[in-house]
Amino acid sequence: MKTGLRALPLLISALAALALLLHGPIAQLAHYHDFADQSNWAGVPHAIDVLTNLGFVMVAMVGGWFLLEKYRKGDVGVAFPAYCVFALSIAATTVGSSYYHIAPDDARLFWDRLPIAFACCSLLAAVRADSLPGMGARKAFLELVLLLMAALMSVVWWQQTGDLRPYLLIQGLTLVLIPLWQWIWKAERVDRLAFGAAMFLYVIAKITEMLDGQILQQLQFMSGHSLKHLLAALAAGLIVWRWRAHKEVRTIATVQNIVVRRQTAS
Repeated sequence: MKTGLRALPLLISALAALALLLHGPIAQLAHYHDFADQSNWAGVPHAIDVLTNLGFVMVAMVGGWFLLEKYRKGDVGVAFPAYCVFALSIAATTVGSSYYHIAPDDARLFWDRLPIAFACCSLLAAVRADSLPGMGARKAFLELVLLLMAALMSVVWWQQTGDLRPYLLIQGLTLVLIPLWQWIWKAERVDRLAFGAAMFLYVIAKITEMLDGQILQQLQFMSGHSLKHLLAALAAGLIVWRWRAHKEVRTIATVQNIVVRRQTAS
């Protein structure tokens, strides 16, 4: 593997951060909370925007079951903690997003964005731990903690300053770095396809979010933001589906044995 190619993710990350720094603060749209869905079912305001979040908890439950099954079989790799955090973050998205959509405002939006940031960063940590050769359990866990701290700070930064740049950077890098790492380090083809499809679905979800009212006018029964929830849950579902079939090769025990052998040899 050429050194230049391995440095490409770091270069892209640095350039993206520099571009956002030079761009200046990115404020939230003035009418961000004015969603097209005005339905009310059984006293639940913005009901479709609220109820479409149930897809996330369904995916999280299936993912949690798969992870528990892997744990029982001893099929636990260095990426296992990060995937656990990802599943918990997806479940928390149901709570945070539903809480926000019942009465949208900036205070509630914090609890919507926080689990999304955690999901992005835990997925980055998981794929990096899975992809990079020689990644040990301790290093993988440390990177997970650092990325989760970055996720928290990105949302706190927005809350305190109104500047979305760190939060947007995290989402953008998730979409770029995951397929890039898998390509550079030659992940299984089916993994690359599944994760690539998940990233594509999330991009489409973000587009439907921007076409909130137009999609409601066309479909009548669902707004663009509600559709975004379903597409994002489907994207998470593709990732969870790969957990079921993916066989961890570099388990924690294996990594520890390698470290012990190296120490003994030295």
